[in-house]
Amino acid sequence: MSFDAAQFKRIERAGYDRIGPRYLAASGARGEPTDALLAAADLGPGQRVLDLASGPGLLAREAQDAVGENGLAIASDISEGQLACCPGLVRVAADGEALPFASGSFDRVLCGLGLMFFPDDQAALKEMRRVLARDGMLTLSVWGAACEVPLVEAALGCMRRLLPPPKVARPSIFRFGDTGELARRLASADFQDIEIEPCRFTTRFNDAAAYWQGFLDLAGGAAESLSRLPAEKQQALAVAVAEELAPYAVAGGFELTSTILIATARPV
Repeated sequence: MSFDAAQFKRIERAGYDRIGPRYLAASGARGEPTDALLAAADLGPGQRVLDLASGPGLLAREAQDAVGENGLAIASDISEGQLACCPGLVRVAADGEALPFASGSFDRVLCGLGLMFFPDDQAALKEMRRVLARDGMLTLSVWGAACEVPLVEAALGCMRRLLPPPKVARPSIFRFGDTGELARRLASADFQDIEIEPCRFTTRFNDAAAYWQGFLDLAGGAAESLSRLPAEKQQALAVAVAEELAPYAVAGGFELTSTILIATARPV
C-alpha cells in the first residue's frame, strides 16, 4: 500500500477539528517558540501577513497587533475547527499546497510548526514563495531532530513500543530537523538569504497522564488515529508512556527540553 496524500490530509483535518479549542489551551506551553518566531519575522505597521497552518490563530493574532489597523493578518488552516477558535481574525480555510491568494499578496508569510504536516513540502514552500511580495520574507519553524524533541518523541516512542507498525508510514515530523536539509529544501523552492537558528524551550508536566493528554491535545492526525483504538489500549498508552518519560523525571513531575529550528528566507 502506497502513501495517500489526500487521505493523510483528511486525517489531519479530522484530528485538528476533533481537538478544537483544546489545542488553544495546550499550546500555551509553547510561548517561547511563538515569541522567537515572531521576533524573527520582523513585523511592522501596515504589513500584509499570512499565517499558514495557523491553528487557532496564535501567531496571526500577535501579527495583527503588530501590523496595526492599516495592516492585515490572515489566519489560514486546513482545519475549519481550528479556525473557529479565532473568530476575531480574518480566516481562510485552505490547503497550503494550493493557496487561494494572488501572487505577491503578502509582505510576510509565517508558518509555525506546520511545514512537516504538508505531504508535498515543496509544493507548500513554492506556494509560500508565490504569494510573497518580491521584497517579502518567510519565517517558519520546524521540530529539530527526534533526539532533541522529547516533547513529541516520548509519545511516538511509546506508540512504536506498544502498537503494531502502521501499514503505511507517515512523513516524519522530524524530517527538517537538520539545518542543512531545511536550507536545501528552502533553496530548492527559490528562496535565498536563508538563516536558521535553534530555539530551545522547556515544558513541565505533573505526571505521565498530564503529558499524554497534552500530546493528544496538540497531535492532530495522530490523535485522530489513536481515538479509533479500543479504550483499554488508549488507557494503556497513557500509563506506559511513563517509561519514555523516566529520563526527564524531576521532583514533582517531568521536565522536557526540546528544540525547534526557526528559519527566515526571502524570495529569489
